[in-house]
Amino acid sequence: MDKISLVESSKIEEKIEIVLRQTDYSKEVAREKLGQFNFDELAVIRDYFGINEKKEQKKITSINQAIYKQLRGHLDSAMYDYRERVSKGEVKKII
Repeated sequence: MDKISLVESSKIEEKIEIVLRQTDYSKEVAREKLGQFNFDELAVIRDYFGINEKKEQKKITSINQAIYKQLRGHLDSAMYDYRERVSKGEVKKII
């Protein structure tokens, strides 16, 4: 699905001026680049300088964290099952 952006014509001229101040693009090239980047002047400037956007890295977990996460999930599900059985009256009382 294509991204569509709506920008006021007065804002377009302001964005072109920002791009012109930060790059050596002509006015026509700046307008074309803004069109390519959905009128995001920061993206145009990043492209001009060759700056790539950082991609979010997955959170690195240690082996201990993974073990405790699995253990906690198992204990939570066991407790949930026990509470369900208690509410249904299936648990025998120990005297």
